Amino acid sequence: MKKTIIAITAALILSPTIALADNGDHNKHAQFNYTGPVTTTTVAELLKDTSMFTEQDATVDGHIIRHIRKDKYVFSDGTTEIQIELDDDIYLPTAINETTKIRIFGEYEGGNTPEIEVERLQTL
Repeated sequence: MKKTIIAITAALILSPTIALADNGDHNKHAQFNYTGPVTTTTVAELLKDTSMFTEQDATVDGHIIRHIRKDKYVFSDGTTEIQIELDDDIYLPTAINETTKIRIFGEYEGGNTPEIEVERLQTL
């Protein structure tokens, strides 16, 4: 009898926690794709200011041309190259390669190795 009461009590205490538990993947594949005009910049324009204190939003079109290590890649807009950082939460429904034209939305950071921290990718 005592074990039954403990089991029922534990179930009542844990049931709200289990019901509200979320693994965080419910919006992982949801993506908003706007296809209208977007103001973009060039990599050369971004690289004009490489101060270590420089931070600005950046939207650039081009290609990821090479993998450097882990989450670092080289991006080119066709004239100039820059390092980019892709986090694990970046999701694209299809695989891309060096010929796939993409639009990068992120934050440009200057310094010794200027880079764009990518927040979102869009294939064009």
